[in-house]
Amino acid sequence: MSRWTIAARLTLIVIVSLTAVWVAAIAALYRFTADESARARPTPEHVAAVVELIERTPSQMRALALEAVASPLFAPRLLPAGVVAAPSGPLVADDIRRDYADALDGRALVLEWRPTLSIGRRFPRLAGALSNALEFRISLRGGETLLIDTRGAMMVARSGVPVGLLAGLFGTLVALGALLVMHRETKPIARLAAVVDAIDLSGAPAPLPRRRGNAPEVRALVVAFERLQARLFGLLRARMALIGGISHDVRTFATRLRLRVEAIADDGERSRAVADIDDMIRLLDDALLSSRAGAGELVREMIDVAALLRAEVEDRAQSAAVDIDFGGVADAIVLGDRLALRRVFANLIDNALKYGHAAHVSLTSRGACVEIAVEDEGPGIPEAQRALMLEPFSRLETSRSRGAGGAGLGLAIVRALVEAHGGEVTIGRAVKGGARVAVTLPLF
Repeated sequence: MSRWTIAARLTLIVIVSLTAVWVAAIAALYRFTADESARARPTPEHVAAVVELIERTPSQMRALALEAVASPLFAPRLLPAGVVAAPSGPLVADDIRRDYADALDGRALVLEWRPTLSIGRRFPRLAGALSNALEFRISLRGGETLLIDTRGAMMVARSGVPVGLLAGLFGTLVALGALLVMHRETKPIARLAAVVDAIDLSGAPAPLPRRRGNAPEVRALVVAFERLQARLFGLLRARMALIGGISHDVRTFATRLRLRVEAIADDGERSRAVADIDDMIRLLDDALLSSRAGAGELVREMIDVAALLRAEVEDRAQSAAVDIDFGGVADAIVLGDRLALRRVFANLIDNALKYGHAAHVSLTSRGACVEIAVEDEGPGIPEAQRALMLEPFSRLETSRSRGAGGAGLGLAIVRALVEAHGGEVTIGRAVKGGARVAVTLPLF
């Protein structure tokens, strides 16, 4: 899945579009410059006529003649004999110079680009091409030098940059400013997504980002999520109250029923009835404990996992095939609810004994975590069904008979309690082919 945000996508679109426009504009500019360069230059006949006019004009009238032929695009001036003009730019191509030299009937000619931009000193050829400026230095027959400065009709600013480029640069700056504003407007949405993703119904309500300067739609979205969060917390509290009330009342009825069951004369029927009532009470306790874990109402204390596991194994060692390997871990302290962790370990060990005929418990240190693994010697859990086994009321044995197994809440409760402690549950394959259920808990 792509991680590009809306702001990043829009920024990329704008940048690519501006780049394409600038490339097209620069290409068009150079093509226009190349096409206009020939049309903007004075014709060889024009230059030859001006030279002939100046040579035939008496000396006292030459200044007036120069002023008569001058224009913003054609500026002639006369240098006295013996004065040499300093070079101002690179020489023009030979084919262009040859046309003018042929028209001047043997007069000496120097034809150069005349840079008019501020970058002309460093890049004279580029600067001259952009402004179409030429400088003619023509030696007259009387010894004087006629200096003619010409330029194309392209509109340029005072700096010499074409007006179109300045407009494009201004538009680019405006677009970049718009991008900055767009990023500012979309940031609250990203912050809102991060806060909503971090909402934990087992903790306190998360404060949502609110700024008066945001767009009305963004403020409305934040308010809507705030109302949704309040409704979710309200529903969770109502569910906890409902489950707590039902559990208390059903336990009361079960206790009364237990007392009445004692009056059954048949020992076998009485034992089966007592077992059913005990299973019902255990199911209620599991459901209530799982709900407490989801609502963040578990008690927090420092617990020695090794000692807790040892106690659970010793309780079953006399009547079942269960053993434990501490793997060199002397102590493993976690922060959690003692009753909840006992229920986790008890469920894992009992499941291994019930379905795998043996329970091999191991304790391993994993950096900042501790891993508790329970392996059995049964047929194992198919890989395709391992994730499903962590869901409520899911069993490999599809009947709902209590004699064939539990209600399918054992591993679901284990996952809920472990995740409430910041841990993780994984199901794999044991060394002997059975199931391997591993619980990872963060160390305190």
